[in-house]
Amino acid sequence: MNIVITGRSGRMGLSVAEAVEAHPDATIHGTHDTGEELTPLLEGAGAVIDFTIHSFTSQLLEDATATNTALVIGTTGHDESERAAISKASEKIPIVLAPNFSIGVNTLFWLTRHAAQVLDNERFDIEVTEMHHRHKIDAPSGTARRLLEILNEETGTSYQDDVVHGRVGITGERPTQQIGMHSLRGGDVVGDHTVMFAADGERVELTHKASSRMTFASGALRAALWLRDREPGLYDMQDVLGLR
Repeated sequence: MNIVITGRSGRMGLSVAEAVEAHPDATIHGTHDTGEELTPLLEGAGAVIDFTIHSFTSQLLEDATATNTALVIGTTGHDESERAAISKASEKIPIVLAPNFSIGVNTLFWLTRHAAQVLDNERFDIEVTEMHHRHKIDAPSGTARRLLEILNEETGTSYQDDVVHGRVGITGERPTQQIGMHSLRGGDVVGDHTVMFAADGERVELTHKASSRMTFASGALRAALWLRDREPGLYDMQDVLGLR
């Protein structure tokens, strides 16, 4: 498959290029960076793998739908209107949108869903922590946001009403439905995520720690190859890995 890589000078862009070069069934068809025209690169491309910034997504969607090119979007930080635009574009082209392409993290998503079904938030207090390198510009991470979405779905809670980002001062007793979210930044941490279920007398912690960006890059390439001849639609890594 011919792959176009956006954000070629970024950390993930470089890792994706390395993954594509090492794969026997994939070829770098072209690379793109800020300020360059994307459309000419899409002629003859099988898919675009995008790890850039959310403000570029609208242009990416416009060019990809115009050329009928499949998309793998690993960029995070999208607002509701940008998410809606991605969903609309998926009516015309196949798109894999995922906050994290690691097989291990997607297993964490699966485990979190099933743990939340058993460890109900009437008895277990739920807290989520994530840590990334000092250069990451959004918080919480896209992966943490997805973990919170899963927890909200399974516990009947709301991101807007029940998730609290850090605590300071006299906060009072912790409400039963509350889910704590804590973002740490420092050093060169690739990505750590923990979901904690804490009750009186016991605590369960689900943790994933990434030590190399290649795990994300390889997963993104796997998603791109999976999109070959796929019908238009909005997919994620749970679909790619057959975890649904």
